[in-house]
Amino acid sequence: MVANLGREKPPAARKGARRRRPRRESALLWWALFAAVAAAAWYLHSWRVALLGLLGWCLYEFLLVPTLCRVLTRQGAPCVERARGRLFACGPSHQHVKNDALWKLIGMRNPSRRKPEPEEGSRDTGVVVHSPGVRGRLVPADRTLILLAGAGTVASVVGMLYGFG
Repeated sequence: MVANLGREKPPAARKGARRRRPRRESALLWWALFAAVAAAAWYLHSWRVALLGLLGWCLYEFLLVPTLCRVLTRQGAPCVERARGRLFACGPSHQHVKNDALWKLIGMRNPSRRKPEPEEGSRDTGVVVHSPGVRGRLVPADRTLILLAGAGTVASVVGMLYGFG
């Protein structure tokens, strides 16, 4: 092997190689924090601290949990791009689809949606394989955790209002 004397170009990167994504914090750190809050609530015999921990977990599930987008692409495979929080998607086009699915989860139509946007067709054929209604279905695990976090938020707010009385 000959040393590079500065005249040769460095070897080109592999074609099709993805760039490395930055690492995110471990979910174990969050769960350790929730366990510490639960232990403090138990030690202090305080239901208010427990409600605060529950509200923190709900915030984590809605906004902070490192997850995947999981919106179905036109071809039917779930999007594997990273997203932060169960309410969010990887980009604006997927966020519109996810917003519609979240409104559908509570049994309503998205009030901000005036008319359906034209779908991105396949560049080759112009055919859309999956409609937004099919693409916008939430994964059962996401659906369950969103409903649990919503119920936990309501319970926390009601409990805190009860505590004021």
